[in-house]
Formats: sequence, structure tokens, C-alpha cells
Amino acid sequence: MRCYEDEGSWNLSFSGAGFLGLYHVGVTRCFRERAPRLLQGARRIYGSSSGALNAVSIIADQSLDFCCSNLLGMVKHLEQLSLGIFHPAFAPIEHIRQQLQESLPPNIHILASQRLGISMTRWSDGRNIIVTNFATRNEVIQALICTVYFPFYCGIIPPEFRGERYIDGALSNHLPFSDSPSTITVSPFHGTVDICPQSTSANIHELNAFNASLQISTKNFFLGFSCLISPNSEVAADNCRQGYLDALRFLERRGLTKEPVLWMLVSKEPPAPADGSQDTGHNRGQEGGLSLNWAVPNVLVKDVPNFEQLSPELEAALQKACTRDASTWARFCRSRPGRALTYLLLPCTLPFEYIYFRSKRLVAWLPDMPADVWWMQGVLQSLAAEIYTRSKDQLLRLVSLPVTSPLQPGAAPLVDLAKDPRPPHQA
Repeated sequence: MRCYEDEGSWNLSFSGAGFLGLYHVGVTRCFRERAPRLLQGARRIYGSSSGALNAVSIIADQSLDFCCSNLLGMVKHLEQLSLGIFHPAFAPIEHIRQQLQESLPPNIHILASQRLGISMTRWSDGRNIIVTNFATRNEVIQALICTVYFPFYCGIIPPEFRGERYIDGALSNHLPFSDSPSTITVSPFHGTVDICPQSTSANIHELNAFNASLQISTKNFFLGFSCLISPNSEVAADNCRQGYLDALRFLERRGLTKEPVLWMLVSKEPPAPADGSQDTGHNRGQEGGLSLNWAVPNVLVKDVPNFEQLSPELEAALQKACTRDASTWARFCRSRPGRALTYLLLPCTLPFEYIYFRSKRLVAWLPDMPADVWWMQGVLQSLAAEIYTRSKDQLLRLVSLPVTSPLQPGAAPLVDLAKDPRPPHQA
């Protein structure tokens, strides 16, 4: 395919996905196994929110086991919490920061400069910023923390990067450079991007928001809900498998694979060649430098009874990451009587857990407290000044309204009714 022959002529872009970030891991694994030059020869890899975490894992060449265990570890941790994301022990930013500190190599800022693009939203004006240059390793980590920071979900005070406050990049640019024809876009939502789940809905309406085009459907609504409210580990693993299948469909439609794997999964035999040459639409695509075979089937996870035959490494990593603690106490806590007992004891245990985890966060916040308090003071002062200015302007407009007076030149002259009597009004 001519458009992917020149190295550095294409980019990769991963959308924000929240807890559906394993979809990106499946896409990446498919590329590594069946088209590694798409990752190695990409000029730049962009990412927003959890897509940026996947982008940095590609550049850092992190193992598949680490990527699966990292994301599924947070999902399994939420399954153990009685209140889910509302439990005081839920601290996604602290978990992500710790994983980045432990896993990223010391020279990640050198590897990521001019190769990694992190989408962030500036808090002051809501403008999107894409950072591609990093001076230190801590700058890479801090930029990743900023792009995954969802306001009020992860906290109240936005993180700081180079003297300014930033929040989730998906709120201003969900899919960086999605309109560029040289960018391979990836999203776990049904839509019109290059690699995404193929929708079976007849609804043709789309929602264009945050630089993304999403189909208006109940499946997308459920996926959006799953981004913030974690699904169970089996559903998250299926999202990863679906990402692998969708990426494989992308490769086969563009002729980047050696054999029609998806056809073998569906019909157990490769498609029979048509008489003569290829169809007219296929030839037109080749003449334009883009060969698309729309006959490649859409395969779902439920259509693959044994995913291990398709990707043994990915299936082994998912099975390992989904393995739960087999101890007697852990099994009792997961059972219905154990969960019922947990909820019954919640009024007694929750206050102590709240005090413990809040105190732990307060101690960790002490080094950043002066800067954060100073920033909050500035925000409150700016807000108060804005309210005062607007209220003052409205009051001045009300006071300065024109009032008609007899002394004004344009006013109508007074009439003396004694000198100029008028007949009474007749009904």
C-alpha cells in the first residue's frame, strides 16, 4: 500500500477511553504482531487521556503483561471496593502516578520528544494544547497526569505543568488530528474513525463534540458510561480482544496482512477469487493510492470461540491479569454472603476508612499545599472580581436608563386643561 511505504509519512492517534483503555492495548498488540512497521515507522504518536498512556507505552516499549495487568489491576481493585468509584480508597491519579514512576525508563523524555504528542486542556481558557517536547522525565509524567485528570472525578485542584493548570485532554480534543488523512485514528466508540467497533445500528445521526464524531446509539451511551464507571474485568478483557479484531479488520481491508485471517474465522476457508480482475471500486482505490477491500467481514469477540489461536500472547496476558486471588478470605469476600456482610458493616467501617484515606492523601498533599492554596486564592479572587464587575455594569445600565422629563427639549409641552377644555371621552 503506497500511502504506508514511506517511513514517517503517517501518524497514530489514540482517543480518550477511560476504563476502556484496554481497547488500545488490543489494537497495539495486533500491530506488533501483524504490521510492526506501522508502529516503528510512525512519525508521531498522539494520545488523549488514557490514549496518551497507551502511546507512551508504545514509545517506552513496555511489555504486554505490564499493560494488561496495569489497567486490569485498577479494575479488579474497584471490584473489591464496596462503593466502587465513590469509595474513599479510590485514588486513580495516585495509582497512575505510582505506576509511571516505577515503569517509565530514565530516558523516556529523550525517547518521547518529537515522537509523543500529549493532548491537554488548559484550565484557564479551555484551549487544547499538544505537548511534544519534554525536558525531563518528570515532565513526561506530569503531562500524562494532566491529560488523564478529569475534573471533580479525580479531584478538585487540577495538576500543574510548566506553571499552568491543565485537565483531561479529551475535554477539548478527544482524538488529536482526527481530520488528517495521514493519521491512523483509534477509538473504542462507534463512529467514523479508522479503527473502531463497527456499528450495526441503523441510526445515521452523529454527535460532533470535542473534535470527535460519535454515533448516537445506545451502545455508545453504554460505552461512555463504562469509561467512568468501571466494568468488570471480563468485560474489560473483551474490549481488548475487540480492539485486536478491529485492528485486524483495518489491516486486511488495506491489504497489509499476508492472509485473510478474519475470513478463516468466519467461514473456515479463504474467500474464492472472483472471475477476472478485482471489482471496479477496488481498482479505483488502488489508482488513488488507497486499496480498500470492503468485503472483509466484521468479527466480534463472541464469534471467536478460541481467541488463543488468534493471539496466544494476548490471551495469556489477559488470562493472567484477570486471575483473582484464590485465598479463602478473598473468595469469601467475593461471594454473596461476604458482600452482604460488607454492606451491613458499612456504617461502622466507612467512617474509619474515610478518615484513614483522607489523612493519607492530606499527608501526601503537604508538599504541594502552598502552591495549590495560592492558586485557589487567585481563582477565587478572579471569580469575585468577575462577579463584581458584571454586577456593577448591570446596575449602571439600570441607573442610566433614559427618563422622559418635561424640562428636556424633546418633551411634549404641558397642556392647561382649564384654558383648553376637551370633551369627555365617549364610549
